[in-house]
Amino acid sequence: MRFAYYQRLSERRKRTYRRSDAIEAVALPQGEPFAPRIERLMDALRAERRGEVEAICQQLIDDLCARLQVSPLRVKVSNVRPSGQWGELHGLYTPAQGRARAKIDVWMRTVARRQVVAFRSFLRTLLHELCHHLDYELFGLDETFHTEGFYKRESDLFRRLAGGPAGRRRASCSRRPVDRLPGAEAPAAMDQARATISGTRISSSLSPPCTPIWTWRRSPGRRSRSAKRPRAISV
Repeated sequence: MRFAYYQRLSERRKRTYRRSDAIEAVALPQGEPFAPRIERLMDALRAERRGEVEAICQQLIDDLCARLQVSPLRVKVSNVRPSGQWGELHGLYTPAQGRARAKIDVWMRTVARRQVVAFRSFLRTLLHELCHHLDYELFGLDETFHTEGFYKRESDLFRRLAGGPAGRRRASCSRRPVDRLPGAEAPAAMDQARATISGTRISSSLSPPCTPIWTWRRSPGRRSRSAKRPRAISV
């Protein structure tokens, strides 16, 4: 099934979308069992030990990147999810820029009650952001679209690491999801989300026309943002 926004893409971008949609699994080479590390991550998250959670997540992502022979990622685990009128952010992937390696940000506490998030939801968010990285570094895609194939790859990795059924993908933004905002509001909302993370205040002025949602597009020397699946997601 192709999502509705597919019809609005250029022919070149439709080809990238179709390539992404056709890939349903990640060919993960054998290595040390994941179970002991997953158990330690679960225990650290339940005990609310943020530093330990971050260290285990980094080890896990390092292992996956090494097995798949892709460039490494930096993982940062923070406490309460960033939030604002744009919604509540669960995870964020930032591609490599210059000498800075690509980065995954994830958060371990909800906004409403400051509670630690459910383990399965936390792990899925981490793997979701990794899948954006793999779109570029493993599959050689020009853009990382949210396609049905993308979500199947995420679920495939989840099953390999956590075992059992992956279950239905939870929405990774709450309240008013960024990618369901009116077209002109979405890019400004994501800028506000990023500014919240960095602590930098930015202008909330809008610059229509804009696509309804955003992800990263690969281009020579840099990446810019472009449309992706209309769904509540981590970016």
